[in-house]
Amino acid sequence: MEVWPLILGMALITFAIRYSLFAFPNLRFPPSVRQGLQYVPTAVLSAIVLPGMLIPDGQQWAFTLHNAYLLAGLATIAIAALTRHLLATIAGGLLVFFVVRGVLGQLPL
Repeated sequence: MEVWPLILGMALITFAIRYSLFAFPNLRFPPSVRQGLQYVPTAVLSAIVLPGMLIPDGQQWAFTLHNAYLLAGLATIAIAALTRHLLATIAGGLLVFFVVRGVLGQLPL
């Protein structure tokens, strides 16, 4: 039963942080803070995606040509940079990932 107070505490903190922006609608941030907040989505997404690409088994770094996650991730970055189209990026990344896994014999049958 020690888990429930932890979950409740995390829920309250999350609610308080998000509700504070609605409770104080006239709150204005300085320009430097607003400029810094523009980088938050990129930083958060990188922190989520990069470990999966570089350490796919959760144990060791995998900088090899047998790492389908790394190869597909690099291809996805290239597709995003060239097309600037979200659907093309997602579809192209998935396509590259499954083709590479198929070529490497890593697809489950």
